[in-house]
Amino acid sequence: MPQSLFQRTLVLLKPDAIQRGLMGTIISRFESAGLKTVGMKLVWVDKEFSKKHYSAHVDKKFYIGLEEFITSGPVLAMAIEGIHAVDVVRKLVGPTEPKEATPGTIRGDFAHHSYDYADKKNIAIKNLIHASGNKEDAEKEIALWFDEKEMHTYKTVHEMHVF
Repeated sequence: MPQSLFQRTLVLLKPDAIQRGLMGTIISRFESAGLKTVGMKLVWVDKEFSKKHYSAHVDKKFYIGLEEFITSGPVLAMAIEGIHAVDVVRKLVGPTEPKEATPGTIRGDFAHHSYDYADKKNIAIKNLIHASGNKEDAEKEIALWFDEKEMHTYKTVHEMHVF
């Protein structure tokens, strides 16, 4: 298979997903789609690390709420692998604003916040999950969240049917 089709992407289950007990349900969505987890850890994000992860947003008005949210509880960081993993994961997750997410997506099934609501409350939008936006972001974010020794390789039954 061409290497360009086989990708890794970063997924973060944010504090609201952890607090609501949705980790297993969300992970199973990725596994059911034939993707595999090659790195996983539960992390308490501090303000310094938040600034690294959200470096593109640090100077934006909404960043303070985002930082407060991502540091409010543990985050489950996952490196997910598969064919077109970046696009497939984003499709499974749904749009960033949950109220725009269709049923069947993770955000469409488990969240309903809107930008308007979050802005009026001066909080970050509760959208359960972060997924890398593109292949370049995925590579950068995985390197930020995981050391190479924390990444794993193994075969799944899906690979017999897909590759």
